[in-house]
Amino acid sequence: MAETNITQEHQQVFSALTSGEYSNFALFSCFVNGEPASAIVAINKPGADEYQITPLFVSVTPGMQLIDHEGAKPLNE
Repeated sequence: MAETNITQEHQQVFSALTSGEYSNFALFSCFVNGEPASAIVAINKPGADEYQITPLFVSVTPGMQLIDHEGAKPLNE
């Protein structure tokens, strides 16, 4: 079996995002380790005057280094 960092929760969130069944997802401007980024978030309202914002996936920032399980980097075009 191939090695993966994809969890069951990641799979469930991705399915929810792509299904079109939910409308509580948003693109959120943020910072990751001080670098400008954006995130896909779920927004829920647990109380009358509060919102719960849960980050699901974040954009790649210049300081991130993306590699696969063998250490290979993606090609930059």
